[in-house]
Amino acid sequence: MTDTARAEGPPAAADGLGQPQPYGYVAAKNKDALINRMRRIEGQARGIEKMITEDRYCIDILTQIAAVSTALETVAGILLDDHVNHCVRHALTSGDEAVAAEKTTELLEAVHRFTRTR
Repeated sequence: MTDTARAEGPPAAADGLGQPQPYGYVAAKNKDALINRMRRIEGQARGIEKMITEDRYCIDILTQIAAVSTALETVAGILLDDHVNHCVRHALTSGDEAVAAEKTTELLEAVHRFTRTR
């Protein structure tokens, strides 16, 4: 996947020339930090698997699961902030009412999905 491609959903916002623009987390130079966070989370998840394999104490495993869950929520919060401050802001200031409505709907759906998990 490239910096401006996604597995699903609409393409990156286009500039006035129709060229795709990077998403907020790319433009804000947060991409490397997000990748590092995800690698730490991946390591934590592998650690949980090892704990289960080693028959570790249930509460210790649950504590690690809670830590991974919190770490993922933090990444989601960062991405949501970037989405609002970059993608949604761009759509609202573009003057294109259809794009603004689409991004607003997309944002609300994402917030509902994110908050439904709590």
